[in-house]
Amino acid sequence: MAKPHLQHLKYAKRLETAYEAVRAGFVALALEKNRRATPFVAQARALKTAAGKAKSPAGLLRIPEIKPALLTASGVSDKATNHLQDSDKRDAVQGLIKNFLEPAGAGFVEELVFRFLLTRGDTLGGSMRNIGGFMAQKKLTRAIIAYLRLAGHQCQWLHSETKEWNELPEADTDVELTLRGLCWNSKKGPRTLLYNLTVPFFRNNVDLVLLNCSAQDALPEIIKTPSIYMALGELKGGIDPAGADEHWKTARTALNRIRDAFEKKKHKPHTFFIGAAITTKMATEIWDMLKKGILANAGNLTDDDQIASISQWLCSI
Repeated sequence: MAKPHLQHLKYAKRLETAYEAVRAGFVALALEKNRRATPFVAQARALKTAAGKAKSPAGLLRIPEIKPALLTASGVSDKATNHLQDSDKRDAVQGLIKNFLEPAGAGFVEELVFRFLLTRGDTLGGSMRNIGGFMAQKKLTRAIIAYLRLAGHQCQWLHSETKEWNELPEADTDVELTLRGLCWNSKKGPRTLLYNLTVPFFRNNVDLVLLNCSAQDALPEIIKTPSIYMALGELKGGIDPAGADEHWKTARTALNRIRDAFEKKKHKPHTFFIGAAITTKMATEIWDMLKKGILANAGNLTDDDQIASISQWLCSI
């Protein structure tokens, strides 16, 4: 397909992210943050009820079911817990009781809950740093599945946790939450799309990789073969315009690295870029790369028509 970007782009300005899209993106992030915070709030309520049985801060130690929560309230994250000895954990909880709960007097339960939520808030903040990429992957996946369904392709999907391939069910609502890959048969042969793949011969993680093979072939050995790579792309879901240029700089470096690595292997797969926050300067540079054939395709994640077009292109290579 010659110059596939012309299916949805006529000039650089079309790549820019509109103010309305930025606003909608921030709202979507806020809603997702609230959704992810819901379990923590529920845990805090349960903690308050359970801890209310204690007549003093020291009495909290006699309630077995809240021991993990006490450790969390001490400021110890889930990740840090795995690296601490039991004696370290006891010291942390004792420090919480002595330095914070006892001085709180009759309000020690409320103080406990506040400190529990403080640590859980840090956990949530850490996960939110990657939320842009997660939401971008969800949106693109849904668009690709929609096209494959429309075209009548039977699909398989790779579960990100079980690492197993299964037939994509008819009722596929929310499948994109745990999806790490898709496989289908096109008129040109089997195709496998994988997210976040470390390409063996240059050892870098690539956001999106389209392979000329079936799901059963997409194993550690076959991905060492340069010729099976058909397209590789960078997906940047951050919506904040303040960080857009930095994200593009990172993506551009990654795309250059991809092209250099495959050139050494005498193979030239397609490269593409999809971003949520695209500024005027970025749009001009991306458009220039498209015209020169340095990039095969590009699109703005916030524009549904552009994402539909890129999805069709990926599924038709």
